Amino acid sequence: MGATDAFPDSAAQAGAGPAQPGGLLDVLGVAAVMLDAKGRITLWSPQAQELFGWTAEEALGRSAARLLVHPEHVELVLRLFAQVMSGGESWAGVFPVRHKDGSTRLVEFRNMRLQDEHGASYALGIATDQAVLREVERDLALSVRLVAQSPIGLAVLDSDLQFVMVNPALERINDLPAEQHLGRHVREALSFLETGVIEERMREVLATGRPLLDQFSIGRTAAHPDVDQAWSVSYYRLEDANGRVLGLATSVVDVTEQHRAATEAAQARRRLAIIADASATVGTTLDVGQTAQELADVIVPELADLAAVDVLDAVLDGRRPPMPGRGPARFRALAVAAAGETPAVRAADPTGQLAAYETERLITRCVTEARPVLVSEVGPNERRHIAADPQGAELLREAGLHSYLAVPLIARGEVLGALSLYRTDNPVPFDEDDAVLAVELAARAAVCIDNARSYQSERRTALTLQRHLMNHRPPKPATLDIAYRYQPAQAASEVGGDWFDVIPVAGDKTALVVGDVMGSGINAAATMGQLRTTTRALADLDLAPADVLHHLDHIAGGLDPAFATCLYAVHDPHREECRIAVAGHLPPVVVRPGRPPELLDLPTGAPLGVGGVTFEQTTVPFRAGDQLVLYTDGLIETRDQAIDVRLDRLLGLLAEPERPLEDLCDRLLGELRHGNDHDDVALLIARVRGSEG
Repeated sequence: MGATDAFPDSAAQAGAGPAQPGGLLDVLGVAAVMLDAKGRITLWSPQAQELFGWTAEEALGRSAARLLVHPEHVELVLRLFAQVMSGGESWAGVFPVRHKDGSTRLVEFRNMRLQDEHGASYALGIATDQAVLREVERDLALSVRLVAQSPIGLAVLDSDLQFVMVNPALERINDLPAEQHLGRHVREALSFLETGVIEERMREVLATGRPLLDQFSIGRTAAHPDVDQAWSVSYYRLEDANGRVLGLATSVVDVTEQHRAATEAAQARRRLAIIADASATVGTTLDVGQTAQELADVIVPELADLAAVDVLDAVLDGRRPPMPGRGPARFRALAVAAAGETPAVRAADPTGQLAAYETERLITRCVTEARPVLVSEVGPNERRHIAADPQGAELLREAGLHSYLAVPLIARGEVLGALSLYRTDNPVPFDEDDAVLAVELAARAAVCIDNARSYQSERRTALTLQRHLMNHRPPKPATLDIAYRYQPAQAASEVGGDWFDVIPVAGDKTALVVGDVMGSGINAAATMGQLRTTTRALADLDLAPADVLHHLDHIAGGLDPAFATCLYAVHDPHREECRIAVAGHLPPVVVRPGRPPELLDLPTGAPLGVGGVTFEQTTVPFRAGDQLVLYTDGLIETRDQAIDVRLDRLLGLLAEPERPLEDLCDRLLGELRHGNDHDDVALLIARVRGSEG
């Protein structure tokens, strides 16, 4: 018969088919022996020959007791045989059997009575070697207990990916009892997971036979729908001894704790990276607005999809910020940063705009209470308290705002403003860890903002003082045309020490002065004011330039800062000359008609304030059309070029065709001052008028 003849359709539909060798029965080598009513062997299987050594020809027709049992056991065997044949219970047990080679083997028997259609009785004995049976039983028991007691989740699936077996550990891991696994397809049983990838991996292993080990998977079980679980899963194909594919086995290890620890470690590294980035990029300038923008930029998109920095207007004005617990508050928006185009940007106050925030606003509460305000899930009511108006609330809804965090900017015990963070695209809400990180970033930035604010305040004060001290326009001498410029440094810490002056002296003479206090800030401006006032008083005495510097040196020794450079020149129109004395200052330039500009070679002298030094004066011709150019080091000194190169550049500009003095001042500042605003600069140019003037 062919295969279709051997298995009718009904059997085929039930999954019946020929078994491949190597199954459990083959491993056990089960032998079958049939005895008639007299105990003679009537049937003898090939397995019996293998187990007992006797061929069928040698065994058939002989007494089983005489052939297979030692003489001392014959009586016992006969009683047991009679018991089975009399219709009693089947007998099962272990009995020593004599092998053909004379050895004795322990054999496991199952004996039962059979009856044919004529009523004749027979005894059927099924036997296997006890050692083989015990080994199989031990292996089976060990496998069952190993699977049942394993802390690793284990499952067996058939080739259609239906569960055949799950152990208790997998029941616990999946939060699903065995009966909800067995007979169900993997996509049905594990519907709470993304089973598409799982099924793809399983079919790959079934098709190729190559195991997939330690496949990482994350999901949420039905018993814990709000908490991520993590598993390490391995897949391997099951085959019998002949290579026939039986199905698929999978092992699952719950690595949730390790995943959480790794996630927390990654978050900690991310936070440290953000803090390190903030340390390197926030506070690179002494500009409040730039510092605020640097803070917003470092936060987006690492911590938030949108960040806004608002500072109390009182802080920027130099006034004391309001005490905690009071409201409303007036803010000035300094910076906004977004990860991409979003309507939420339009909900934030435009940079530079001044706005009054009511007490109910969350940012107001953050500032007045000096503590973070965290809203994990933003609803309609919270949006109204986050936005400035209903239109802003609608924009935030449109942008998808779902979580909000505001932290105060606190420096040296004072609240300066607030940092507002928004999450729109990032689906994870802000949590307490995010608040801790935001507070750390805000604290670092607040110190930088406070420093910038202090510097800007000091700069305004120094500029105000300096303008007050130099608020008068120099007189116009009858014999000189003059032009002048003063430009303060852009950095607050550099403002304050440069000055110039034009002072009438008896006898139609004119004193020309330029000086630079060594130092900066308010103290330098104050020292400059005192030296300038003293110089004007000494000029009234018509002293020689060297004597004026001598007296200034004495005065400077009692000031703070004590040192300054100065150049004092007196033009005498009647003698057509200038007497010049220098106290550590850069040499002036003389420009004579038809001749190249000349850097005067004068005795440099020591700066004012050194004390006990002698100053020398030099007389140089100064006739009609001649120009004297006085300046401070801010005009020519740079951080990337040598002083000689810069002086040559000054001489080159002065060698250009003659132009009005005002234009000449602008030309010198435009060319030499470009990109060099770290220091004050004072510039004074005097040109002798012709006889017709």
